[in-house]
Amino acid sequence: MTTDLSIVHLITQAGPIVKLVMLILVMASVVSWAYIFAKYKEFQSAFKITDTFEKRFWSGIDLNELSRQVGAGHHNKSGVESIFHAGFQEYKRLNEQAGMEPMHVVEGARRAMQAQYTREMDLLDNHLPFLATVGSTSPYVGLFGTVWGIMSSFQALGNMKQATLALVAPGISEALVATAMGLFAAIPAVVAYNRYSTNADRLATRYETFMDDFTTVLQRQAHISMNEKNNGA
Repeated sequence: MTTDLSIVHLITQAGPIVKLVMLILVMASVVSWAYIFAKYKEFQSAFKITDTFEKRFWSGIDLNELSRQVGAGHHNKSGVESIFHAGFQEYKRLNEQAGMEPMHVVEGARRAMQAQYTREMDLLDNHLPFLATVGSTSPYVGLFGTVWGIMSSFQALGNMKQATLALVAPGISEALVATAMGLFAAIPAVVAYNRYSTNADRLATRYETFMDDFTTVLQRQAHISMNEKNNGA
């Protein structure tokens, strides 16, 4: 008698609890891969936007013109663009107010950039905790299905007068499929989480460096503007 040990047969012949575990793992894997592809595109776009914007920023372009171009863009501002736009708009608003010291103007612009920076980092970190959760828990969920399947197999064998390897193998194989599916769900999630966490840290460093550099530029701009106001008065 030949025993069918194909994956499809093992899954269909598994018990209801093991099937439920497999379904959970399949759903977790599908959602993980959807987030993996989505975050890949998101990070690729973020690095491209950062590279392009930094070249424009350091090209010597007038800040008002750069702000106009960023604000008039047909795409949604994101990443370093949104940080720059938030900071420069706040700088212009405060600088137009009478009696504002340059230090207070720059501090206000810095706070606006910091608030936008926090929002941008929240977007970059979005869905990463899910990948971390899938990566850390899927092997244990699969192991639970395996243990449950093996227990069920041995309980069934207990009712038989003679247990042979041919009788034991299918039940154990069905149970081990759950462990394999747990690893299949966990490994890509762990790899993606580590990769994207590193990318988020790299972008955070670049954003912070830009804010420091832009703050220095605004300090010079604020003092020049203050001198022009005093001379005009």
